[in-house]
Amino acid sequence: MARPPGKRAVTYIPIVERLRSIRWGLFALLSLTAAIGVVMLYSAAGASFSPWAANHGYRYLLTATFLFGIALVDIRIWLRLAYPGYVVGILLLLFVVFFGTLGGGAQRWIDLGVMRLQPSELMKIALIVALARYFNGKTLEEMGKITTLLVPLGLVLLPAILIFEQPDLGTSIMVVAVGGIVFFCAGVRWWKILLVLTVVAGTIPLAWPFLATYQKNRVLTFLNPENDPLGTGYHIIQSKIAFGSGGLFGKGFTQGTQSQLSFLPETQTDFIFALIAEEWGMLGALVILGLYMVIIFYCLWVSMRSRSQFGRLLAIGFSANMFFYVFANMGMVTGLLPVVGVPLPLISWGGTVMIATMISMGFVMNAYIFRKVVLGLHNDG
Repeated sequence: MARPPGKRAVTYIPIVERLRSIRWGLFALLSLTAAIGVVMLYSAAGASFSPWAANHGYRYLLTATFLFGIALVDIRIWLRLAYPGYVVGILLLLFVVFFGTLGGGAQRWIDLGVMRLQPSELMKIALIVALARYFNGKTLEEMGKITTLLVPLGLVLLPAILIFEQPDLGTSIMVVAVGGIVFFCAGVRWWKILLVLTVVAGTIPLAWPFLATYQKNRVLTFLNPENDPLGTGYHIIQSKIAFGSGGLFGKGFTQGTQSQLSFLPETQTDFIFALIAEEWGMLGALVILGLYMVIIFYCLWVSMRSRSQFGRLLAIGFSANMFFYVFANMGMVTGLLPVVGVPLPLISWGGTVMIATMISMGFVMNAYIFRKVVLGLHNDG
């Protein structure tokens, strides 16, 4: 990518200047979101810091070190590690296939003793970094060739297939969606992306026989949740009741009947947004939505400041990842999407998602700190 005329290429940024460039505003937004998570997990546990709220706070403080560690490393090092990181992600997914821990009818985790690691969440990070590396410095002429797109298409489809086999339909769809956003922002013509999406949509009926029973039930329940109100439709019906009963201002902190009387399931993970809506009402739900939107736009602002394609695509990819997290979770608990088991980042209980979110934001901050570094046309490093 050619640098703007009249501007000297930056080759090295001293550590002191890196520290000064840390975006404390972004860190404050993330900290506020995590603090809300602690408060709501306290409520979900019946006004108790155990077992979720206190540990959620500790995890955030621990993973904050990941954020700053990634942010301060020279961006060219991450450029060089992009493909090895992708390979590690694929190996972890393969490990899950043969040695993963079962839970809820799916084999998605690696049991580390202190926590269960979900490699698919880390794979999304590795994929974004790998795609940003591949597209870094590609010319418009190269982007116009179909052969240029074969490698990145394979980078997206391989983890998507492995994740689908776990089975985890929601995460595999998110992988493809995030990859599509990176493709578009890298300069791939929209009609090519539309063509691929059309082909994928056309294969959906063919994929139906390969879905697990519970996944088929989720789709059928989405279409008609009242068909089995005490079975497969129970979660979404109770979630809608919680939303509706919260009204405009909510029932008050720890006063939600659906959550405190255990009618609303999984309040600490997938359905924590329904808990927020019941206790803090529509206004509270809109505040949470607005907070996420500010974080996402902050990431997009960073992308516009970067002089390298690599840094720009990192910030765009991770902002898209955050968007799909929020969109999938809020759409799920409001009945606009099928139940897919996607948590609300930094608010829901979950170690892997917390780690993945903070690593993602570390890369966004890294893209800002090294925004003036110009990387070469053919992937310097």
